[in-house]
Amino acid sequence: MSTTAVVIQARMGSSRLPGKVLMPLAGVPMVLHVIARAMRAPGVDRVILATTTLPGDDALARCVAADGRAAVVRGPVDDVLARYHQAAQAAECDSVVRVTADCPLLSPQVLGLVVADFQAHRADCDYASNTRERSWPRGLDVEVFSRAALETAQREADSTYDREHVTPFFYRQPERFRLRSVRQERDLSALRWTVDTPEDLRFAALIYDELYARDPHFDCAAVLAALDRHPDWAAINGHVAQKTT
Repeated sequence: MSTTAVVIQARMGSSRLPGKVLMPLAGVPMVLHVIARAMRAPGVDRVILATTTLPGDDALARCVAADGRAAVVRGPVDDVLARYHQAAQAAECDSVVRVTADCPLLSPQVLGLVVADFQAHRADCDYASNTRERSWPRGLDVEVFSRAALETAQREADSTYDREHVTPFFYRQPERFRLRSVRQERDLSALRWTVDTPEDLRFAALIYDELYARDPHFDCAAVLAALDRHPDWAAINGHVAQKTT
C-alpha cells in the first residue's frame, strides 16, 4: 500500500525573523498550526518535522515531540536533503511532500490537491508542485516527489545549493525527471501568506485573530473573505521581497 509523508523543514535561526516557528498565533506555536493543517490534508498518512541537531533547535524539537502528532528527525544543519532522506526512511513512505514551518496558512485543500495530482499521474511523474508555475498565494507552497527520486538525489546531488534546497535537483533536470505543475484558474500569486519578517507575522496574526476562534479549520476561502472585509491587510506585507536563497 502506498504511503505519503509530509516532511516539514524548520530551523529556529535561519530567518530574517529568528525563532518565528515557535511564535504564537492565537496562542499556539506556528509550527503546531502547520502540523495540524498538514495532517488534515487528504492523502497524507504521516507528518514529520525535520530539523537540525543544533542545540538552538532543541526547543523546537521538544515542542513538537511534546505535542505528539508528528515525529521528529534531526540531521545536518545545511544538508536539508539529508534530513529529508532521514525522514523518508523513518516514515517508510513511497511519496514525500515538502513544506516549510513558516507557512501557518498552509492549505489542507491545496496540499491534498497536489498530492492527488501526483498520485493520479504516478506512473509518469517523479515530481509535482504548485510552485514552478504559481497561481496560489506564496505560503501555500507544496512539492511532492517519489521516494525513488529522493534516493537518487541523496546519492548523486553534490552541490551545496541542491543539498540545501532539496528539490532543484529534480526540476533543473527536466530531461531526467518527469515533472508536473498544478495550477488553479484564478491567479492569486501576488498574495503573500508566508512568514519571514515582522510584517508577515503581523499579517498572519491578524488572520488568526479574525478566524481561528470561530473555526480552527479555516482554509483559503475564509482567508480571502477576511481580506475582502479588510482590504488594507494585504498591503501590510505586500512590499516584502521573497528570499531567493
